[in-house]
Amino acid sequence: MTDFTATRRAFHLPEGITYLDGNSLGPMPRQAADRVAAMMRDEWAEMLITGWNRAGWYVQPRRVGDRIARLIGAGEGQVVMGDTLSVKVFQAVSAALRLRPGRRVILSDSGNFPSDLYVAQGLAEAVGAELRVVAPEEVAANIDSDLAVLMLTEVDYRTGRRHDMAALTAAAHDAGALAVWDLAHSAGAVDVDLLGADADFAVGCTYKYLNGGPGAPAFIWAHPRHADAAQPCLQGWMGHAAPFAFDQSYAPAPGIERMRVGTPPVIALAALDAALDVWDGVALPDLRARSVELSEAFIRGVEAACPGVTLHSPRDPARRGSQVGFRHPHAYAVMQALIAAGVIGDFRAPDVLRFGFAPLYNDLDDVARAVDTLAAILRDGRWDRPEYHQRADVT
Repeated sequence: MTDFTATRRAFHLPEGITYLDGNSLGPMPRQAADRVAAMMRDEWAEMLITGWNRAGWYVQPRRVGDRIARLIGAGEGQVVMGDTLSVKVFQAVSAALRLRPGRRVILSDSGNFPSDLYVAQGLAEAVGAELRVVAPEEVAANIDSDLAVLMLTEVDYRTGRRHDMAALTAAAHDAGALAVWDLAHSAGAVDVDLLGADADFAVGCTYKYLNGGPGAPAFIWAHPRHADAAQPCLQGWMGHAAPFAFDQSYAPAPGIERMRVGTPPVIALAALDAALDVWDGVALPDLRARSVELSEAFIRGVEAACPGVTLHSPRDPARRGSQVGFRHPHAYAVMQALIAAGVIGDFRAPDVLRFGFAPLYNDLDDVARAVDTLAAILRDGRWDRPEYHQRADVT
């Protein structure tokens, strides 16, 4: 059994704060600051450029990728780190399109994170493809013989609705298409199994449930059957077969290494590496059970004690990730009042109160405090103070 009391102790959680926003940014693992300081002091300061070899900076994207692979149902040597999630979405979708010549349709849904849709729209316009966006419940019915790439985020960023990865991937394959999955709200929150679902490509960020810190690098995975055939449109120095031969023309590195682009963010990867230490000994079935326990307790508590809110997530936990959304006509102001009271969730337009339950550090005491605080705010109407209606740059 996973010891979640021990994993909770591994994080710096500010006194008096109930943190339910790990689905946007995970808290700092206690080891991260020391790890980054040591890297800067012992490696960058003392080794200078020799750190690329002596400290293993060059191979760091592969090594850290292998640590994430276990958490997403992938194998050793199949995941590589670097760049932002948007860059990795572009790489994965462009590679999938090139593997299906003659087909020009990318299918996604209106519950997808808008940034993924922006990337796909720009790519489609650049290469003469078509992006089709349908309602989440209509995805399966729109998989047809025109489809080249199915591009979905497994867990909806607002509602927490979880797609059936295996079933939709199988449907895409039956139609002759490939499936690209965004795991931004899945990795570190639910029991992902990429190989078991027979997915084709997957991408994800590491600053949410994986706790890598603000702007932590993204990851990309390719199924082994595609790894040596994939040709992403965005080709870079570090993805070359011989980057230090400085050839004028591009030759892809073998396997997932070809999905590297530019110089890896070494300092950020040091922080992420420390964050991944917390996962040693964590069993994914235990993680999922803990997630369901917390989110179910929260839904029961809110519905019993908090008038004026409506569940905006699937009621069936099997169809839900590790976050819960409730709708309220003044959700932004209510969330600002909650934050001021020491319960940090977040708001998503137009009217969603969003709460993420991170099994590594959230517990039932967090759930109880969040429910009690939300009930009090709704009961006494303090959310209607003018200061809680003022919109900040980041909501």
